[in-house]
Amino acid sequence: MDKPTREVQTAGKDASPARPGGAQYTDQALTPPVDVVEDAGGITLYADLPGVPRDKLHLEVEADTLTIEAEAALTVPQDLVSSHTEVGLARFRRVFTLSKELDTEKVQAELAHGVLKLRIPKAAHAQPRRIEVQVH
Repeated sequence: MDKPTREVQTAGKDASPARPGGAQYTDQALTPPVDVVEDAGGITLYADLPGVPRDKLHLEVEADTLTIEAEAALTVPQDLVSSHTEVGLARFRRVFTLSKELDTEKVQAELAHGVLKLRIPKAAHAQPRRIEVQVH
């Protein structure tokens, strides 16, 4: 049985960008650092994705799995030849298993200055609620 898939934000799948010298990147990807902050209303994820434009960012929620995939848009002048490269990959990928208490239908995503912010609220049944006490 197929699991339902829900796109949060999509981008077209292009061929892997070329390195200087014409070599192609492989399917390997960097694991971006992520901070997760939980509060009474849900969780907020902050993922560092330097050099990633919105159109190269793909977020997907399938059942209880969140997948972040992105490609950095590295523009290197044609006449520039790198003699040393610290980070040779331009792809990022990270997968999370989400709690059943989260409402994946209400995910909000923002990308600004190389940081992806995802807000995933708790489902109504998992939200804390105040109970009033009656006095007789």
